[in-house]
Amino acid sequence: MRRAAAMRRSVGALRHNLARARAFAPGRKVWAVIKADGYGHGMEWAAAALTGYADGFSVSCVDEALALRTAGVAAPVLVLQGARTAAEWDLCSRHGLQPVLHDEAQLAVLAGFRGELPGLWIKLDTGMHRLGFAPIKAQILFQQLRDHPAARRGLHWLTHLACADQIAHPQNAEQLDRFGHAVAELPGQRSVANSALVVSGGAAGGASAEWIRPGIMLYGPSPMAGEVGPARELRPVMTVTAPLIAVKALEPGACVGYGATWTADRCTRAGVVAIGYADGYPRHAPTGTPVLVHGRECPVIGRVSMDMLEIDLTGAPDAVVGDTVTLWGEGLPVERIAEAAGTISYELLTRVAGRLRVTEA
Repeated sequence: MRRAAAMRRSVGALRHNLARARAFAPGRKVWAVIKADGYGHGMEWAAAALTGYADGFSVSCVDEALALRTAGVAAPVLVLQGARTAAEWDLCSRHGLQPVLHDEAQLAVLAGFRGELPGLWIKLDTGMHRLGFAPIKAQILFQQLRDHPAARRGLHWLTHLACADQIAHPQNAEQLDRFGHAVAELPGQRSVANSALVVSGGAAGGASAEWIRPGIMLYGPSPMAGEVGPARELRPVMTVTAPLIAVKALEPGACVGYGATWTADRCTRAGVVAIGYADGYPRHAPTGTPVLVHGRECPVIGRVSMDMLEIDLTGAPDAVVGDTVTLWGEGLPVERIAEAAGTISYELLTRVAGRLRVTEA
């Protein structure tokens, strides 16, 4: 059942942000990251919008990749968590997927796989300590896999930076150096840059890194700590709105919401908005978190409820029932709401629930 709250998404903004990624890293090919249901925007929608604009798509698992193929997406697809079972390796071969090899358990299954792939990527753990082989194993893996049918059409290399959103962090240079030394003498293409390394300009150098992997920046937020998307000329792809369903006058001393955590210290005109944590709005967004009404900021007051939240309408005295309230998006960067709620923009975008109506800008 759909709610009155809505998620409006913009193809134009998505394509604009991809163009910004290319401008930050000229000459590089783009794996557009559309995992996690396109960061909450719809994976198939994002793929359709970027077909002909991105060089390929990057997803988390084989099931996501198969959903793209079922939707008719013919572009190259990189599977970041790779194949784990013999059946998944066969599916990668059958559907032309490019899996990432990152673990010894995968190697054991790959030994019995004789299918061909359009490309096989090896992930090196240069300091994230999440997925990947130790860099010292790169040469060994190359020798082991160079004649394997899965690598016949290309054996490639990637890594992931842990602190790219902090430009001056010393680990960035350390990881880049480890990766560079590990693959310096090896054939194949490389991919290092996530959104943060792209917008910081780090992907513009190093001619050996042929592919970038922009993710969050495609959807509008800045990947850099303490920034909002407009600072990098990024546009919000998602705008979340909900109607104002009640307006009331509060006397001084009136409490609002569960736990009576907010008390009016003056006569206050308050409004109730038809969205809550069941719709993906953060429950822990505190009093003072901004929303937009008639283009003016008004603060949330009291606790966010399952289906509703309350706001102080002092900043929008002409607001009436039926008006549209913007929770984040156009005019109000999602990073500001995430910061207020003690989280990150990624979480808010990916947690917008299926109860919201979806409209197109």
